[in-house]
Amino acid sequence: MSRCIATAAIVFAISPALAADKAKPPEPQYKFEKIVIPAAAAGEPRRETLSVKAAVDYLERGAKAWSGARKCVSCHTNGSYLVIRPSLTKQLGAPPNEHREFFVAQFEDMKKKGTTVLRGGLKPTQIAYIAAGLAEWDRHVTGKLSKETDAALRLMLSLQSKDGSQRNLDCWPPHESSSYHGATAPGFEKSLDPKKDKAVLQKIAAVRNYLKKTPPPHDYARILLLWTATRMDGLVDAKQKAELIDTVWKHQRKDGGWSIRTFATPEKWGKGNRAKKLRTEEEFTDPPSDGHMTGLAVLVLRDAGVPASDSRIRKAVAWLKSHQRESGRWWTRSLNTDRYHFITYSGTLYPLAALAKCDELPAKTAE
Repeated sequence: MSRCIATAAIVFAISPALAADKAKPPEPQYKFEKIVIPAAAAGEPRRETLSVKAAVDYLERGAKAWSGARKCVSCHTNGSYLVIRPSLTKQLGAPPNEHREFFVAQFEDMKKKGTTVLRGGLKPTQIAYIAAGLAEWDRHVTGKLSKETDAALRLMLSLQSKDGSQRNLDCWPPHESSSYHGATAPGFEKSLDPKKDKAVLQKIAAVRNYLKKTPPPHDYARILLLWTATRMDGLVDAKQKAELIDTVWKHQRKDGGWSIRTFATPEKWGKGNRAKKLRTEEEFTDPPSDGHMTGLAVLVLRDAGVPASDSRIRKAVAWLKSHQRESGRWWTRSLNTDRYHFITYSGTLYPLAALAKCDELPAKTAE
């Protein structure tokens, strides 16, 4: 379980593999109507100073383009957007309501389908993201549980597997590579009536039981377990929490950042069907720090109670503030293909959220 900004005019430095065919420029990362967000690339220059405005622009336009062009909720883009962006309301203002409206419309469409359909393919994960996104909106924007969120959470739990997990595909790491990755619903349990909602409460208990009894498949799942434990009482004890925090620290790199590639061996990501690709990467033995993992690590450590004044956190903050790219993104190389690198999207959301957790974003910032 777990809780995911670019200016079109910028010309990017492209990867060597793409540079070989100059006659065929890389496809835009996102494109819809007048929105065109150029391809993400490792060679894109860094910004001299942090720009929250550029990051927000990339996130807003990316989510809008995905929703408009694909007309679905995806883990890596608009799903991550609504799960994380509402928590930045204090610093950035409330997200545009059109994003919530899209999620509500997606939920209305989903609930018309039969249970058999909803339990197939990506749909359980999509519904989990819809429910979690709406719950985060209620928590940070309106301050109260809406009827749409309540219904979405109940639908999500109705699709629960027998083992208590929220079924997840295991083919597209990291978002679709483990049953640990799904959605949490802060405060939902407290809004239920023990008598009227006994069945729903039992399903929530089954989620807790699943996470308590099922060994995480890798360290990336362990950081998600730690994150969930910050919102689900009784999931881990003090000793387990300390061990999970130590696991995160052991992956910190000398430059202060973290690399997603050190959190699991290639064979442990999903079905291991990306192992060959990952093992042939030039930086396989010494992967660089990236925005996704550095932002996530800081975000989770802060939620777990590690003070922002910790010297290791300060070093990570310095990395985040010095590694934003000209587009507003933070670079993270995809674990799957070298085509779109959609992970740069959560790799931009997480750094913003991490900086906010460390009081590094001014309230209602415009820069």
